[in-house]
Amino acid sequence: MRGNDQQAYDRGTSLFSPDGRIYQVEYAREAVSRGAPSVGLRTTEGVILAAQSRAGSPLMESESIEKLHKLDDHVGAASAGHVADARQLVDFARQQGQVNRLRYGEPIDVEALTKELTDHIQENTQRGGTRPYGAALLVGGIQNGTPRLFAADPSGTPNEWKATVIGGSGREIQEFLEDEWTDEVDLQTGLGLAAQALRVANDELGPSEVSISTVTVDDGYQSLSVDEIEDVFAEAEIDLSEDEADE
Repeated sequence: MRGNDQQAYDRGTSLFSPDGRIYQVEYAREAVSRGAPSVGLRTTEGVILAAQSRAGSPLMESESIEKLHKLDDHVGAASAGHVADARQLVDFARQQGQVNRLRYGEPIDVEALTKELTDHIQENTQRGGTRPYGAALLVGGIQNGTPRLFAADPSGTPNEWKATVIGGSGREIQEFLEDEWTDEVDLQTGLGLAAQALRVANDELGPSEVSISTVTVDDGYQSLSVDEIEDVFAEAEIDLSEDEADE
């Protein structure tokens, strides 16, 4: 009977186990940890979102790998985990941003958008017939002239961060960010720091396998081109192998 009871808690998406765990949420977190890492940094000038976007095959178009997403002119997101789940959450966040503009005639606050998103995520941890989203998001943008960065995990918990990572190799990258990030980090320094953080997970990662976006007060959401990312690597003095340099 004990084994059957354990299986019931394991399969139920909305059941607590006797020790207070929801196994399906933990499995969803495991799905996120198996994804390629995405990094978010708050700087004095704005927010930086960076992600590993290496293609699984040389025949795959690298532009089709979407890890960074524009949610509104002043806010963006980085994802990790199941791509299809992340796309659903991104579409939901975009809809909330547009609803706020139509209803109130102003852009939605980054914090309010994150909480709308995490409320939606949390619903899937307690309703029958659904499963938790196997994806996590970093939501970064400008709120009243101030950079804000939040993380949303499969449990629906919103946390604000100065710098953080979601996805694989999270512990190693987080330790790097804790050692290197400071309150004085400006946008240019932060770009190099984000690239270096992703290299912690893969020391062979080249500029063509990285996506970087920024959200600033003056320019809003902007995506960096491959040439601009190559300049970031060069200014951060990141050593590349000959093969990476030739790409």
